[in-house]
Amino acid sequence: MTTARHLATIDQLRSRPYPRESGETAPGRGGAGYHLVELATSEDFWDDDGTRRESVEDQYEAERDALASLLTVRWGAPQVFSLWSVSDRVMSGEEIPDPWDTLSRSVPDVHLWRVDGHWIALGVSQWDKELPFQLVAAVTRIDPP
Repeated sequence: MTTARHLATIDQLRSRPYPRESGETAPGRGGAGYHLVELATSEDFWDDDGTRRESVEDQYEAERDALASLLTVRWGAPQVFSLWSVSDRVMSGEEIPDPWDTLSRSVPDVHLWRVDGHWIALGVSQWDKELPFQLVAAVTRIDPP
């Protein structure tokens, strides 16, 4: 997908009503108060020395940063919000609402904007070292924990 398509997807999510129930939606996942979408997903990869993994991770971080630059022009500089403590709280059994629960399980930090009563979060996800990287975006009215 192109950066223009990523912007269009984020704009679409901002204008779409939130689902009443959590579950799969077009183009991603959603629930009461949030939309969560994978903007791009890397191909499967594995190199013994880890160099390809690092280059794919660098590529996805560069895509996030390029998209964040365009969103910064629209909405100003983002907060960079670490999800480490949220992940720790989830692992300790605390109930954290989605999309923050889901994001904290695979995204170390997000670029975060507050626009028209919604939070827009942008991050790079990897569920496990053997799994692909994903550029993810969330639009939510639920405040970060």
